[in-house]
Amino acid sequence: MKGNYGKMMKQVQQMQQEMAKIQEELAQERIEATAGGGMVSVAVNGEQEVLEVAIEKEAVDPDDVEMLQDMILAAANEALRKSKDLATTKLGQVTGGLSIPGLF
Repeated sequence: MKGNYGKMMKQVQQMQQEMAKIQEELAQERIEATAGGGMVSVAVNGEQEVLEVAIEKEAVDPDDVEMLQDMILAAANEALRKSKDLATTKLGQVTGGLSIPGLF
């Protein structure tokens, strides 16, 4: 019984190390999405942090601010979705598809 417990603890520690490495890699990832035909782009990292928002001059219309807001939201949400998918895929390789609360 002790041998199985020790083996299991070793596997858990190895999984933790692999997950920490992947999380470091995710922090370095850059995921981009655009909206409005490329007029607005948003870049995020694999930790779902917004790194950059770029807006083309032509997208700025003082008479239609709502359209610009919608484009920013669309690009940001798509970039965050892609980032979350990437994190789920990479971490899922380590956890074998287990759902571990607090990881995502």
